[in-house]
Amino acid sequence: MKKLFQGVKTDMKFKAAGPGHRLNEQRRDNPEVVSKEQPRSPKPPPEEAQIAAASAAMTRLQSMQEKGKSQSKNAIQIHVTKPPESHQEVNIIPECKNMSAPEKETTVCNVLFRCPITGEILRKEEKESQMRKSIELLSHTDPITASIMKIYTLNKDQTKVKVGVETITKYLDNIIASPNEERYRTIRFSNKVFQERINILEGSLEFFDAVGFEKMMLALPGQDVQDELFVLSNEAVKSVNNLQRYRDSLLNGQPIQATLERQPRIFAPSLQATQFSLTDDFYNLTVEEIKQEHELRKGKLERESLLRTKAMREREEKMIIKKYKYTVLRVRFPDGYLLQGTFYAQERLSSLFDFVCQHLQKNWLPYNLLGPRGQKLENKQVTFYDYDLVPSALLTFSWDPEVLADVEAAEGHKAENFLKQELVSSAEALH
Repeated sequence: MKKLFQGVKTDMKFKAAGPGHRLNEQRRDNPEVVSKEQPRSPKPPPEEAQIAAASAAMTRLQSMQEKGKSQSKNAIQIHVTKPPESHQEVNIIPECKNMSAPEKETTVCNVLFRCPITGEILRKEEKESQMRKSIELLSHTDPITASIMKIYTLNKDQTKVKVGVETITKYLDNIIASPNEERYRTIRFSNKVFQERINILEGSLEFFDAVGFEKMMLALPGQDVQDELFVLSNEAVKSVNNLQRYRDSLLNGQPIQATLERQPRIFAPSLQATQFSLTDDFYNLTVEEIKQEHELRKGKLERESLLRTKAMREREEKMIIKKYKYTVLRVRFPDGYLLQGTFYAQERLSSLFDFVCQHLQKNWLPYNLLGPRGQKLENKQVTFYDYDLVPSALLTFSWDPEVLADVEAAEGHKAENFLKQELVSSAEALH
């Protein structure tokens, strides 16, 4: 393309120079020969013309929409009114159903979680405190389950949790094997093993209380000194089967975690599809640290570009990508609509395929996803890190061509609808 423009410019200069003359002939200036008509500017090639037209259209759209609005507003806001009744086909961006006043910024991507106990939606910074409150609420109705949740979830050192749980199960095993043995039913609170392995765990005392142990001050056998003891009640001793069940539940417990909310959103066709505004939650590092490292990298890039190998550059890019913990992905369908979801950066690609399937009208048909550079995403066991889809990416959806041809032939019409109709009808407009 560059050579084409250079050739056109050279030809224009040659023609504008006037008639030629021989080397041994004295040059004469002949003003009458100069063309009265100014040379025309060469037409830009089709691609350049399209870009120029699109840019002009965007400028006109922006100027029309900014009338009566604040001049400081930079983003293009697209407001859609109900189209007039007509038989002509008009491509219209559907009205956003979930907009509040003032309109929300739809490009902003947040990280949200769902509490597995209450189903409540939580922000990242309130996740831990709300999970604790949810477990406390559960303790009023199911103290056994709540205490086990506390042990596994609220104690960060899982090695200590493992040791403590094994010690508790040994106490219970002795009671289950010999329920009438008095010494097994009594545990000294001041016992070194009890203090170092059990009492340090949050939720452990609640578990003893829930299974039927009672705390009391009793004199030690053969001594005048009283000590604080955990003593299993007579009613609990009679229900050995319950103790066995509690013991198994404790041993098989797992830490509960708030699940990452996918936040599925449907967007109407828009030029803003590639614009992502990520909140601070997406970063493993702070925003200041990310910006600082970006500036340092930017300064060294030109100096080291000739010395670094391709492998070195790719390794450096991988290190930058790993600073993100989450990723937001948009899948663009052939009709222009977009499906957005939030994922962990270390999740496998299979989770994205499952997510897309849930929103397809024909979710039994095989389909393909193409990456930002047009590459086919085939290995579903690879993480988003490995496919460079972090911290955000725009993907492209397509049906498997052979299967789609068979389906269209059987149905007698071309497949035009991709997402479920109820989702399309509630699509938002990207701003």
